[in-house]
Amino acid sequence: MEELLKYIKGDRAIWLIMLMLSVASLLLVYSSIVTLAYRHHDGNTFYYLFRHGFILICGLGLMYFAHKIKFSYYSKIAQLALLVSVPLLLLTMFKFTGGTNLNNADRWLTIPIINQTFQPSDLAKLALIMYVARFIAIKQDVIKDFRQGFLPLLLPIFVVCGLILRADLSTALLLFVNCIILMFIGRVSLKHIGLLMATGVLVGGMIYGVGKAFPGSFPRIDTWSSRVDAFVSPSDASMNQSYQVTQSKIAIAKGGIARLAPGKSVQRNFLPHPYSDFIYSIVLEEYGLIGGIFMLLLYLVLLFRSIKIAANCPRTFGALLVIGISFSLVFQAMINMGVAVNLFPVTGQTLPMVSMGGTSIWFTCLAVGIILSVSAGSESNEIKPNRPLAHVS
Repeated sequence: MEELLKYIKGDRAIWLIMLMLSVASLLLVYSSIVTLAYRHHDGNTFYYLFRHGFILICGLGLMYFAHKIKFSYYSKIAQLALLVSVPLLLLTMFKFTGGTNLNNADRWLTIPIINQTFQPSDLAKLALIMYVARFIAIKQDVIKDFRQGFLPLLLPIFVVCGLILRADLSTALLLFVNCIILMFIGRVSLKHIGLLMATGVLVGGMIYGVGKAFPGSFPRIDTWSSRVDAFVSPSDASMNQSYQVTQSKIAIAKGGIARLAPGKSVQRNFLPHPYSDFIYSIVLEEYGLIGGIFMLLLYLVLLFRSIKIAANCPRTFGALLVIGISFSLVFQAMINMGVAVNLFPVTGQTLPMVSMGGTSIWFTCLAVGIILSVSAGSESNEIKPNRPLAHVS
């Protein structure tokens, strides 16, 4: 065991959390895909189990590879990753060759040859976080200046968030908020951050107004508004609008305080996406409130350990990178859990590292691998504190 552990660097608690989430994912996905298996593979649930297990193993391998790379290299590829992600988002937006519609949401592209779908927004989120962290680190001397430290950030933030917005409002909002958090921690002027928030609200309001005035220009507007209306006024919502939340509540009620019933979910047969959007409902049904709290704690510990890594990192880029990635992952998890217990409107956000997926799990593992890379760099004294920004110059 010691021989194996010497090859694993970085925060051991985060490694353990990722392994625990992977095991939980296998159990929950296998339990929740019965209906899907009968619909597409004559009830062969092992097909999805082995496929998901393979994806998880590849993801953990990617995480290991990512944590072996010095995190300073990620600042060098931030611009390239952003330049690649924007055309991919445009491909998704305009449905050029390869555009795929899944679950009535135009968020996907299909990778030729291997025929694997993926969401360009997963790449764009990571790329934008890396880019914003890099920019703020480089511009620390002039970060309070409007023209040099703030204005150049607006274009990438609005372009990426705007391209994601058309098909995925919740992801765009989470990414926008994440960028604001990075700017706040990176000492950007509060006056400038307030201006950015006001601009975001104004642009969002204009898009909503255009979508309502010209139906079809933003196809997801009606979906967004109906979900919010159903959340705000559940008594006025139609049975179809409140169906998912109702089934989730039934699952929670069946789970009670404490339960150990893996594979015995009933609501998996009624929830539209029990293996992705509502997988936390399956957690609560099969393992009760205690199981749900335990999973929540895993994500909170991940955030706590990441904040500790950022606090101990003597480089601005590394600290901001860890904060941006960890907040993005944990916020997404909180939204998914909140939707399941009816604290938020239905968003379509999956539970990172737990929900069934392909490239989404790989991007999550890559992101956590970057966090571990920063942790490993700090532990091995690769980072010299007397040269605070040398790696991004």
